[in-house]
Amino acid sequence: MALYGEARDISLFRHINRELLHNIISQQVIYYKYNLTETKVNIYGEATSGRIFEKPVLLYSLIKRSNQSSPIQDNLVGFEQALTFRFLRDDLVSANLLVEIGDFVMWQNGYWEIDNVISNQYVVGKNPDYPYKDNTGENPLETDLENFGTNLSVICEAHYVPADRVGIDKQRL
Repeated sequence: MALYGEARDISLFRHINRELLHNIISQQVIYYKYNLTETKVNIYGEATSGRIFEKPVLLYSLIKRSNQSSPIQDNLVGFEQALTFRFLRDDLVSANLLVEIGDFVMWQNGYWEIDNVISNQYVVGKNPDYPYKDNTGENPLETDLENFGTNLSVICEAHYVPADRVGIDKQRL
């Protein structure tokens, strides 16, 4: 039997994380969910009349910033910066939001497109969805592993996209 990671422990972790993220760090972002079914595309897969987004959602996030760079291409100075957004899974569930590659996050009047979604940070390293039972439905070593562990966070790696390429403006919100 596992010692840590049961419902009371997970409740404590959730409470502390929510308190830290919502009341102490209090860093908010606006999440734009890309609506693939409503966006009209041509035979080349291009959205000729612009992308369609769902209603924006305000979320709390822990943000890890990389250093900015200014690459020079075609005698023009650009801007590049990668960010990592960390969300509480419970916040995403309560907002009925599934984070996917291609969605956008607005932070400090800049837009970042999600490149990668990481969803495998398990409390005490256990995923309760996979308690590893044999063909009789039992685990000969542990009998109650489905009651331990959980996944608390979703991590999104993103890159900067200029606002004119995103196509989101205040009139369309």
